[in-house]
Formats: sequence, C-alpha cells, structure tokens
Amino acid sequence: MIQYPSKYIEKAVEEISKLPGIGKKTALRLALHLLKENESTSHLLANSLIDLRTKTRYCTHCHNISDDEICNICISHRRDKSIICVVEDTRDVLAIENTGQYTGLYHVLNGVISPMDGIGPSELTIDSLINRVKASEELKEIIFALSPTMEGDTTSFYLTKKMKGLQLELSTIARGVPIGGDLEYTDEITLGRSIISRTKNDQ
Repeated sequence: MIQYPSKYIEKAVEEISKLPGIGKKTALRLALHLLKENESTSHLLANSLIDLRTKTRYCTHCHNISDDEICNICISHRRDKSIICVVEDTRDVLAIENTGQYTGLYHVLNGVISPMDGIGPSELTIDSLINRVKASEELKEIIFALSPTMEGDTTSFYLTKKMKGLQLELSTIARGVPIGGDLEYTDEITLGRSIISRTKNDQ
C-alpha cells in the first residue's frame, strides 16, 4: 500500500486513478509532475477539464461531439450526404476519419444493444437515426461500422430490420476488423480497407 506524504497528494492520486488505464503508481507520478510544474499548468488543466464538462455539446444531427449545435462534418459542403456511417461512439468517428478513406456523414449511436447491461434500443439514438433517414432526400446508403462483437452484430441486425422496405442500400464494413475488436484499436490501413470492401446486407 502506498504511503502518501500529504492528504492532498493522496486525494489527487485517488481521483486521477479513476481514469481508465491509470493505476495508483501512474497517478502518483502524474500528481508529482503537476506539483513540480508551474502552478499555472495545473490551473490550465483544471480549467480545460471544467470546460470539457460544461461546454462540450452534441451535434443535433449525428450526435457526435461538437462545439456548436451542428458539427463540422454535418455542416461541411465537402461531405457526401448520400452516405451515413453508423458507429458506436465518437472514438469510432475519429478512427474512421484518420483513415482518409471515408467522406460521407456519420450517426453516433452512443452505444450498442446489450441486454446483459440493460441497454435496449430506446437507450440509443436509433429513433433519431430512423427519423433522419426518412427525412433525407439525398441518402442512398447506410454503412454499419460497429465493432464485430455479439452486441455490435445484434445492433446491426436490429437496424437492418428497422430499415426494411426503405429504398436504401445497407452495408457492413468488411471483416478485416478482428472479431471482438474495437474499431479505435484497428490500424488505419485495415480499417480503411474494411470500409472500402464493405459488404451488402440482406434485407
């Protein structure tokens, strides 16, 4: 058990170690680093975290993280509005954007259907997606870019059934992404090829 020289260091370590992937030893190193830095460094970090929580918004169209009501991707005239790529969260948008292979729009579900975790369709932005699809006159294709897990496949299957009868091409990214893997950890080349080599869904 770590013995702390100060209750303030102990409290900082306790809070920092709550972040994913950071243990007590790493949290202690970070806390001591901040303590040695100029005081303004800690204030800048603290203020940026407060701004993150209080000023970050979500795009009213695609639910991606945004500074404004509509995100830069949705508002861009350079994006192909005939395609929407459905992803689990913002990390997947970042991963796909880094491939440079996709120029369409996105829809962030904010999760996947997972009965074991008590997450059903109503907890996701599925209704928003369906309304968006029905309202669009330009849309031609929906790409499901969900992680190839049981929950991801269940969500893709559910969405395919919900969109049955709509005049749309539904496709899923190719299985270049490892089964059970997350899109954010897939290398850019593999993910880019998976999007290009996507397969058409049966409706």
